[in-house]
Amino acid sequence: MIKFNVYLLTLFTIFSCNTNDKKAETTPPNIIYILADDLGYGDLGAYGQEHIETPNIDLLAKNGMLFTQHYSGAPVCAPARSSLLTGTHLGHSYIRGNDEWQRGEPGDVWNYRKVAADSTLEGQRPLPENTITLGTLLQEAGYKTGMFGKWGLGAPHTHSIPTNMGFDYFFGYNCQRQAHTYTPLHLYENEKRYHLANDTVAPNTKLDKGADPNNEASYNKYTQPFYAPDISYNKMISFLDSVKKDEPFFMYWASPIPHMPLQAPKRWVDYYVKKFGTEEPYVGNRGYFPNRYPKATYSAMISYLDENVGKLISHLKETGKYDNTLIIFTSDNGPTYNGGTDSPWFDSARPFNSEYGRGKGFLYEGGIRVPMIASWPGKITPNTKSNHISAFWDVLPTFCDIAKIKTPENIDGISFYNTLVENKNQKKHDYLYWEFPEYNGQVAIRIGNWKLIWKNIKKGNTDVELYDLSNDLKEENNIAEAHPEIVERLFEIIKKEHTTAEIDKFKIEAIENLVNSNH
Repeated sequence: MIKFNVYLLTLFTIFSCNTNDKKAETTPPNIIYILADDLGYGDLGAYGQEHIETPNIDLLAKNGMLFTQHYSGAPVCAPARSSLLTGTHLGHSYIRGNDEWQRGEPGDVWNYRKVAADSTLEGQRPLPENTITLGTLLQEAGYKTGMFGKWGLGAPHTHSIPTNMGFDYFFGYNCQRQAHTYTPLHLYENEKRYHLANDTVAPNTKLDKGADPNNEASYNKYTQPFYAPDISYNKMISFLDSVKKDEPFFMYWASPIPHMPLQAPKRWVDYYVKKFGTEEPYVGNRGYFPNRYPKATYSAMISYLDENVGKLISHLKETGKYDNTLIIFTSDNGPTYNGGTDSPWFDSARPFNSEYGRGKGFLYEGGIRVPMIASWPGKITPNTKSNHISAFWDVLPTFCDIAKIKTPENIDGISFYNTLVENKNQKKHDYLYWEFPEYNGQVAIRIGNWKLIWKNIKKGNTDVELYDLSNDLKEENNIAEAHPEIVERLFEIIKKEHTTAEIDKFKIEAIENLVNSNH
């Protein structure tokens, strides 16, 4: 009798294991995509940062795969996000730059108090109606989709808000201008304002007249009771807890950190003040808010984000969702140059140049090459690196592969799924292409180790720069004159990849003339 019972128990155990294994194989994986804002390639410990501590993100890299040649879709916020969500590069994207989409009287959209009274003044240029986004595709595939943080691709009262663009739930900033303070008067929960009991301190508000810039008390008004990232994080956890056990989810966490202004929880600022010692205050002469300890606060913002990444992972483990979840951490573009940050001191774009003109806003490596870490238990080999060349427009087809759904036609991306799982059949781009109408107009192309840059196009510049990234990562030795045949390829590729922008603001006349000529 005992032997018979043991036999039945054995059969039951085998059957249960097989059933569970089969269930795990058929349950689509969860996907979490974490997008930092203005975080440089070298701002993480895993990428060589020496001043700022990021133990949780570094551990994510240790448990997963670190990409060394991943690129943003653009060197600034809105077009990078458009490229990510639509799978298109800037030669085809509808959104090719930041566009504040003026309404009302000139300057109204930048007036914090007027916007507080009139929600129609919020938002950026909307995506076209019926745009198919990454969220749309996963939502249609049965995923519960949530977005948290900064949208920047539309406006309240338009069709282009997260809940109309593929997300079941949204909490955060609809308008990226409103994200110019971390203690705003309101955020958005789905379509409605979520009001916060903060005082109105408009961005760019200077120190009071006569205030001592070396006295911490002079900066008290910039610290309000409710810190937006705290609230967003709590809403994010509530979203995850609302997902049914066997329901796959896609969570897009577009954190505004460490975009200016310099605002961080005091406990983290104090930690870095103790670590760094005294420093010169930032009095607000380069935009945003003054800050008594700018280096300490910038570091505090990143460590706070890192802390929340660690808390998120712990929560996934506690709720049994971690093992079936792909987590990707990256940034929307390179490090900034204003608001009191000091990218050269942190060497934020390391090993690329971090100075103004080489980071955010520009198509040099420091402006568009970004950190990317992917972790997926049982799928991605821990502590691995990949030099596969990829970009934001590759994320959409990758996630389609992961969710086992058809990738839309007419996109520019190539799935890097095979790289994640170390399948040798990885397809590669012949080149990567950017055209960017801001900062005087720019084009960049990456072909193998060659990097072509054409800048100041709107100023009439016709000289093209060429760099060999295999031995010149800082792009300091322009060898265009020695390789005219490669420079000529730039013009051939522009003709092939460029489509006329639908928005006049995004048009670059010299490129239009080139495409329509016989050059």
